[in-house]
Amino acid sequence: MIQVVLPPHLQTLASTGGDVNLDIRGTVTQRAILDALEAAYPVLRGTIRDQVTGQRRPFLRFFACGKDVSNEPPDAPLPGGVATAAEPFLIVGAIAGG
Repeated sequence: MIQVVLPPHLQTLASTGGDVNLDIRGTVTQRAILDALEAAYPVLRGTIRDQVTGQRRPFLRFFACGKDVSNEPPDAPLPGGVATAAEPFLIVGAIAGG
């Protein structure tokens, strides 16, 4: 099981009440996690990544084992800590303003 930490606004939208645990088969990648997340919570489709291009939405960042992996290829394997569920996969909402 992979633990995914969602920002509060996505927790509310998906009615998760907190962190999400997902069963990922095969290599643990951003794409595999997001595919499983959207399958389990269809209401999240299009909120984390564009439905057509698959690109991460602006103002969302992905972190694995303390490292920003937002700009890594979506099919690149994530660090072992996430794959073994020792560390969560974080989806963080960025704050912008001036």
